[in-house]
Amino acid sequence: MSFFVRAYLRASTDEQDAQRARSILDQFARERGVNICNYYAENESGAHLDRPELFRLLADSRPQDVLLIEDVDRLSRLAGAEWETLKRLIREREVRIVAVNVPTTWQHLAPQQNEFDARMFGAINHMLLDMLAAIARRDYEQRRQRQAQGIDKAKVAGKYRGRQADQARYAAINRLLASGSSWSIVQKTVGCSRSTISKAVRHARDTASASTSSDVRIKNVATGA
Repeated sequence: MSFFVRAYLRASTDEQDAQRARSILDQFARERGVNICNYYAENESGAHLDRPELFRLLADSRPQDVLLIEDVDRLSRLAGAEWETLKRLIREREVRIVAVNVPTTWQHLAPQQNEFDARMFGAINHMLLDMLAAIARRDYEQRRQRQAQGIDKAKVAGKYRGRQADQARYAAINRLLASGSSWSIVQKTVGCSRSTISKAVRHARDTASASTSSDVRIKNVATGA
């Protein structure tokens, strides 16, 4: 095999398991007699291009390497312009996309085809990937709309409390940082994104500030200040 297969795994939030589809990709590769040389997993939204592991995969890739995904929505829930940007980067790296849920892409794992077949399947795959990426984006926008409607309804009923911070996870992150661990080590240990680490640090700072303010108020009351 003159190319490498690189698996990309993504989950939208830290509460989800980015490694969930690993066994599916492993079985898919075994059934086709290929080996996955590396896994790139992250907890980032597919609606944004800010995905460090995806870009690390592209940077590691050589021409004709395969980017293996379970579903097109793992690669993109992007709006049109950003999807075009990502496609351009993939073309520039000459990376081929294979999606478990798009059988026509599987031919990238087969022996070299003649030029006509390669061009025909390439055209079909480009069309299907565009269509599935558009569907993934539409599903994302519809879900966001339903969530917003649910929040508005809860606010009217006086039941909306907002998204609650994961106190245990934040505490674990801040303990690791306090012990001298780098952000990269924290990411691997806790299994979170850098944005979550930033939120944990800010949450700790805000909690400490609120506690200090409360102590000052109590002291002022006690002293009659």
